[in-house]
Amino acid sequence: MYEDTTDPGSRTLCVPTEPGQEQEGAADRPSWAGSTMAEPDYIDADCDELIKPKKLVNPCKSSRNHQDLHRELLMNHNRGLSPQNKPELQKVMEKRKRDQVLKQQKEEQEAHTKLSDLEIELMKRQQKLEQFELEQQKIEEEQENTPEFVRMKSNLRRTRQEAEGPDQTP
Repeated sequence: MYEDTTDPGSRTLCVPTEPGQEQEGAADRPSWAGSTMAEPDYIDADCDELIKPKKLVNPCKSSRNHQDLHRELLMNHNRGLSPQNKPELQKVMEKRKRDQVLKQQKEEQEAHTKLSDLEIELMKRQQKLEQFELEQQKIEEEQENTPEFVRMKSNLRRTRQEAEGPDQTP
């Protein structure tokens, strides 16, 4: 049998005793307290006939939703975010603030896309002016590409028409 003794570090030690010695506090302990447990029989690898127990698959843990939730919780934990630390009122207020910011951004985008009548008219005039400038550039390029004698001939025609023009008017 074993006898409980206490060492200076306040640890309980079990020291074997002689069969004839009495043990202190033996009445307080259950009868199985001093004995060692027997090893189970099914651990023997000699018996191939026995069916060895397998761990059952938990259908909840194998589900895709559970895996996604677990992954998200792990990522939040690694980042230092704790979803349960915020009170419900704070969550609602943050949601309202997010919604308000999104609404404001949407309104700003709509304001940029919607044009007033004045802006539309100004854009039309600007486009007409740009088209006119492009036409002028094309005419100038054509004149530069034409031979010099053709340009001189057209200048002579213009001057002749200008000279004849005032004489013909009544």
